[in-house]
This record gives sequence, structure tokens and C-alpha cells, in this order.
Amino acid sequence: MKLWEGRFDKPTAADADVFNESLSFDKKLYRADVTASVAHATMLGTCGIIATDEAERICAGLQSILSDVETGTLAVEGAEDIHSFVENQLVSRIGQVGKKLHTARSRNDQVATDMRLYVRESADNAIKLLCGLTEALTNRASETIGYLMPGFTHLRKAQPVNCAQYFNAYSEMFLRDIDRFSACRKRLNVMPLGSAALAGTSYPIDREITKGLLGFDDISQNSLDAVSDRDFVAEYIFCASLAMAHLSRLCEDTILYTSDEFGYWEIPDEYSTGSSIMPQKKNPDIPELVRGKTGRVYGHLAAILTAIKGLPLAYNKDLQEDKEGFFDTETTLFSCLSIYTSIVGKIKINPRAMFEAAGGGYATATDVADYLAKKGIPFRDAHAVTGKIVRYCIEKNKALTDLSLEEFKSASEIFERDVLAAVTTRSSAEARDSVGGSSRKAARKGISSIRKRLKKY
Repeated sequence: MKLWEGRFDKPTAADADVFNESLSFDKKLYRADVTASVAHATMLGTCGIIATDEAERICAGLQSILSDVETGTLAVEGAEDIHSFVENQLVSRIGQVGKKLHTARSRNDQVATDMRLYVRESADNAIKLLCGLTEALTNRASETIGYLMPGFTHLRKAQPVNCAQYFNAYSEMFLRDIDRFSACRKRLNVMPLGSAALAGTSYPIDREITKGLLGFDDISQNSLDAVSDRDFVAEYIFCASLAMAHLSRLCEDTILYTSDEFGYWEIPDEYSTGSSIMPQKKNPDIPELVRGKTGRVYGHLAAILTAIKGLPLAYNKDLQEDKEGFFDTETTLFSCLSIYTSIVGKIKINPRAMFEAAGGGYATATDVADYLAKKGIPFRDAHAVTGKIVRYCIEKNKALTDLSLEEFKSASEIFERDVLAAVTTRSSAEARDSVGGSSRKAARKGISSIRKRLKKY
């Protein structure tokens, strides 16, 4: 039975029913729909809009539906959408009184409320998963604080950095994602229930009751906006898109660093795959899949923004398109965060390969320029002198650490014997002791800061 069919003489065409239905995907909202409906019925009874015993029968019937769905004894099928399914089930269980549930309510504010409840819980779960990944990264930072690795710009060796500083960098990204989801949750925790179809309701409802029962922080202040607002869905998918972007960057590093050409890390066998034709292959399929799924989430963001961009007030059926993209975003984000948390904890680090690479590519050249600048030479002049030294090293096939004091002095008489220590890989990293820098002391402070901020969540 359709909730709206009284107006029509003829039933909808079979293909129209198939095209219009949403139960195949919005059945995920069953718990939110029952929860919101129980709160609504309770409020109706409390306000005397329906009899107290009727409200109690409705709530009991709704709870029985929820229990049967969750135990698998009731299949969610045979209706236009989840709202119709729940109401039809309710009427079949408790009779005509079940039809009073929809008093002072529309499917418009009903679905808006259900989605907010669902997205709120999803944001909480996203935060938990992001915290788990950040904790795994922080643990790796603690384990590798004595290791050095190359830092890159333009994918060219730039300066030696502490391995812990590297892992801390990704923790900072994911902490921003946690903050974004937290802010998104705060903004979405506003209750539209009571807005009815678009204009509010003439019944003497008390929205404060339902707000309290459902754990909302506030009540929507405009019913036209409340039933047609899907900003919170778009914002959630945006937060997910940025989290996936950061995850994809980590995937790219993982793919590069575990290659034969780099050899810094090794993905454990249980998170690798082989080739159907080349027996020697150990492929980083999971990082590649995560990197690929990032574009999928971006697509859902573009879709929801497009869906809402030209809608007149208030509700339009276009808004049904908010759900499939959201649900797929949620599934994709959660699966990627979960599996990468496992990978981060099990990646094998090759400290020797990283250290040897960190000293290559004249990565301590900046230290030579800084040395001269600290002796009073303007940095731009120091930069030019150091450039000549690097060019000399290239011509002579030498590393900076191979140069004698005499060779340094041939470029500038300012150099003294202490320059020989300044250009070593370890000295270079340890010299950068500023907040967020590559020294072990700075990396430890970074780890402490990250763990302190994680505790808020």
C-alpha cells in the first residue's frame, strides 16, 4: 500500500514503480526511521494529540519491527521506501491506530530527520576510524624516531628528515580530517522533524520533546529550508573526499617506497598480490585500489553538489539522489581507512636503505648555505657559493661529505673545520630543531602533540 494513493484513480505503472522506488537502498535507514518515529509518537502522546495508550501501542509496535529486522526474521521488502515499509508493518501489527503515527508529520521532514540521524552516527564512526589510523601512524613514528630518510620536493631529494617526522606529517593531515568531521557533525545535529511537508504544522506539537529524545542540539528555524537542506550530506562527502585524498597520498608514497627502485619499506605478504604470469611479482594492489577509490568518492561529491545546485524551494524528488552516493561514500571510506590502518601497522621498514638514500642527491647542501649565512654572509650569496660547490662535486663525482676542508675553502675562506660535521646526514636532520622540524627532539614533541589532540576524540 502506498501512503499517498488516495488521490489517484489508477495505480502507477509497473516501470514507474521500479524507477521511483528507493527501498533497495534507503532500507539502511530502518533504525533511524524507527528511532525518529518512536520519538514522534511519544511527543504526540505527551502533547495530547493522540491518546497516551495509542502512543504506547505505536512505540511498542515500532520496537517490535526494529527487533525483527535486526534479528533477520523480517525482510525489508515490498514497499516504495523505508518509511512506507515501517508504517505498513506497523498497521499490520497494531491495526488502524498505527495510521495515527503520521499525524503532524510528512515524509519530507521524516526523511530529512532520518538522514541526519544516520549521517550523525556515520560521522562518529568516521572519526573513530580516523583516530585509529592516526594512532597507528603515531605508533610507527615512535618506533622509527631514530631513523632518517630523504625528504622530497618535486619528487627529488631535498633534505634528510626524521622518519618519525614523516609519519607525523600524515597524522597532521588526518587530525584535520577528524576536526572536519567533528565540525560537520555539529552543524548537522539540528532537528528538522516538525517542519512537516514544508510549512510547519497546525498541530500543537512540542519540538523540544523530540529534540531531547533524539539527541539533537538544536531545532531547525525555517521549515522550508529544513525539508530541502542536504548541505550536511554534501559536507560529509567533502570531508570524506579530503580524507581519501590524504589516504591516497599515503598510498602513493607506499607504492613508491616499496618499489625496487626505492626499497625503503616492504608491504607484508598478507597485504600484497602476485602476477598471473610473472612469478617474481609482489604487487601493491591494496594501495592502488585505495588510490583508485578516491576518484569514486570525488564523483559522489560532484553528484550531490550538482543535484542540489538548481532546486527551487522546498522539497523536490531530486533529493532522493542524496542516498546512494552517500552510502557508497561511507562504505568506501570506512573500508579504506580500516585496511590501511592494518597496513600501516605491519609495513616493514628498511632503515639502512632510507639512511643511505637520505645522504644522496646533495641533500645537505642547504646546510652548507646555512653555515655561511650564520657566519654573516647574506643567504643569497651563500646560496650561490653552495651552488658552485655542488657543481664542483658533480664534476668530480664526489659527495659533500667527501670534500676536504681545502676544497671547501677554495669556494670561500669563511669555511672552517666544523663544516665537515655540518654536512653529515645526521647533523643536518638534528640541526632542524624548530617546532615541527626533523630533529628527534622536535619529532618527539610532535608525537606528544598529536597524542594530546587525539585524546579529545
